[in-house]
Amino acid sequence: MTDATDPVDLTAALVRCQTVTPAEGGALHMLGQMLAATGFRVHRADRNGTPNLVARWGTEAPVLGFNGHTDVVPTGDPAAWCHPPFGGEIAQGRLWGRGSADMKSGVAAFVAAAIDFVAATPPKGSVLVTITGDEEGVGSDGTVAILDWLRDNGDRMDHCLVGEPTCPARMGEMMKIGRRGSMTAVLTAYGKQGHTAYPERAANPLPGLVRLLDRLASRTLDTGTAHFGPSTLAITTIDVGNPANNVIPAEARAKVNIRFNDAHSAQSLSEWIEEEADIAAAESGVGIAARFEVAGESFVTEPGPFVEVVSRAVEAETGVRPELSTSGGTSDARFIKDHCPVVEFGLVGATMHQIDEHVEVEHIRQLKAIYGRILRTYFG
Repeated sequence: MTDATDPVDLTAALVRCQTVTPAEGGALHMLGQMLAATGFRVHRADRNGTPNLVARWGTEAPVLGFNGHTDVVPTGDPAAWCHPPFGGEIAQGRLWGRGSADMKSGVAAFVAAAIDFVAATPPKGSVLVTITGDEEGVGSDGTVAILDWLRDNGDRMDHCLVGEPTCPARMGEMMKIGRRGSMTAVLTAYGKQGHTAYPERAANPLPGLVRLLDRLASRTLDTGTAHFGPSTLAITTIDVGNPANNVIPAEARAKVNIRFNDAHSAQSLSEWIEEEADIAAAESGVGIAARFEVAGESFVTEPGPFVEVVSRAVEAETGVRPELSTSGGTSDARFIKDHCPVVEFGLVGATMHQIDEHVEVEHIRQLKAIYGRILRTYFG
């Protein structure tokens, strides 16, 4: 297979595109031109101002898809960076800049691998590249819009590989075969405002809310499942907005975030929290309401042929057999899992979202080689 497309140069060019969510910054335009020049049919699946790219080479099955994003989080103070955050500079064997780790290097690697693969060894099958500009934001018009576009146009993937950074410290050490679910419960306790000297004339919402929070935080949700560690619950904020020390507030609010495994669903956890809220309300004599924000359900792609193709490619190029993990936060794989089996593999993500974000230059080339090997094996 030819190595005509340099993933390092492409990563640097992408980093120079200022793509803080949801700005396109020229990144998808550049990638679309490159893919079209190699025979990919390129489409824009933009929705509500969010830029999205879909590019397909081939018309036959099977269809192997790649997914990634070019949007990045804000840089913070540019003066705090050793290298300009949108400079794409190479120094000390590293490529520096916002998005270099998360995940313009991953996008560059799979785009470069796909272009060189179809040019050198046109497969019996299809390669589908999907890239969004809205992964770091709410995500409602990013990969979700791409999947809607595929459905509306009668297109689909048989398997998908997401290029998010997955390795904690060493290249090749981890791939993701699933993700925990994530949800937030917004709890509001309603009482009656009054003077602290006359508490009998008021209804303090705080004791009931605190009692509820203690019951939730004291509960062991589970001890883990076959592919997941134990689910966790964290109280993230308690807000009263009361500047006076002699006033009982009328309302109090709190938020609880739950990262849950496949022993639960957002619905089952919501029902549990509502039951506990009703108990706390009855005991305290105040009203307690719960509202839920679900970022994604837990899922797992069971180990099988596709997982093995990715795992063996990683081991062949790095000498490391990757751990099959479901750890970490959420990614766009949470949307793709409803479309087709999906796994994630990418670079070391130790500096993502940080000042002086960077990646090892050699790791970018190594990642392209891994993706190229996956392509050859999948269609072999």
